[in-house]
Amino acid sequence: MLRLVLPVSGLLTSTLFLLSGLGLIGVLLPVRAAVEGWSPVVIGLIGFAYALCFTAGCIGVPRLVLRVGHIRVYAVLATLLAMSTLMHALFVNPVAWVIFRGIAGFALAGSYMIVESWLNEKTGNEDRGTVYSIYMIVTSIGVMGGQFLLVVADPATATLFMVAALLYAAAVIPTGLSNASSPQPLSQVRLNFRKLYANSPLAFIGIAVNGVIFGAYNFQMPVYLQLSGFPNAQIATAMAAAMIGGTVFQMPLGRVSDKMDRRRVITAVSVAGAALSIALASISEASFALQIALIVLFGGTLMPLYSLIAAHANDHAASDEFVEISSGLLIIYGVGTMIGPLVAGGFMSVLGPAGFFVMLAGFYIVFAAYAIWRITQRAAVPQDETTDYTFTATVVPSPTPETLQLDPRSDETAT
Repeated sequence: MLRLVLPVSGLLTSTLFLLSGLGLIGVLLPVRAAVEGWSPVVIGLIGFAYALCFTAGCIGVPRLVLRVGHIRVYAVLATLLAMSTLMHALFVNPVAWVIFRGIAGFALAGSYMIVESWLNEKTGNEDRGTVYSIYMIVTSIGVMGGQFLLVVADPATATLFMVAALLYAAAVIPTGLSNASSPQPLSQVRLNFRKLYANSPLAFIGIAVNGVIFGAYNFQMPVYLQLSGFPNAQIATAMAAAMIGGTVFQMPLGRVSDKMDRRRVITAVSVAGAALSIALASISEASFALQIALIVLFGGTLMPLYSLIAAHANDHAASDEFVEISSGLLIIYGVGTMIGPLVAGGFMSVLGPAGFFVMLAGFYIVFAAYAIWRITQRAAVPQDETTDYTFTATVVPSPTPETLQLDPRSDETAT
């Protein structure tokens, strides 16, 4: 294991700093916005700007790297990340935050892709599965560690913004001091929506719905918790609990889906997500321990769903189409994450904090019904022809095309 980790230790350290900053700012901004009294719809607009520009970054940054080079682009993007974070503290204004969060989304997508491309370049095909797993662990630890930094200082002050900016700046040091040569050009996203839909209508619709649900969770869950009266320590704990649930349930659900019609597992997960959302909307006065237990289970439906849907899409694709299909789904997912914060904000404005989980339940129910209908329209893929399930990270940030290159299944495109 040490043999695999040492050559990429600097890149993993950069990832840890980058995701720690992101974990902190991801929970800090919604909480601070709620403290300022901004409406959930306005807060949703900030989340929309982030998701829009993150998706744009996945498309635009590879072209920028081709012109300027990895190291220069990474340094500029990391600087933009730190600057935009500090600007949130200097100008506490909704319109300004929409702009700053958009800049951060674009910069983060590019920074993340460049680190992943370096990691991919330094990893041999035979070790890709192990390194990919280590990378997922580092990513999860970084996000959760950053979320718990919320308790270090008062969100109403500038201190936590400074901490997040320092973490972003620190992410430049390991890669800046590396003597590794620049990696190959970043992956270019190829979009063919008609082909994606024809390949699997269930995956096309499902990945969009999953994006809506995750986008709502990512930016409005801290708002729900803050408006519900949770103190900062409990907000950080609840956000981490969802991630822990998603991590724990990933592989069991994946293994089950490898042994049966994957659509049935997707349907069951969606039904469970709807039930848990309804339960969480109904027990706002229950003990914190009970709510945390339900949030862990809720995370177990939220985060594995992307991986299940992506695996189902690739069950219907040729072995050399993995990156093309998965990157196309990634853009659809990104569009969903733009919509989610806005829709959730509307529900919360009308129904109060509980409207957050009411909205999630509605989307889960609609998708579960669609999945049941799709099962009746198309025969299941024979078990010996399905692809193996692989955990795809949907923690913050969203997956990028370079994440797909790290996935061991991408090796099949070269055969």
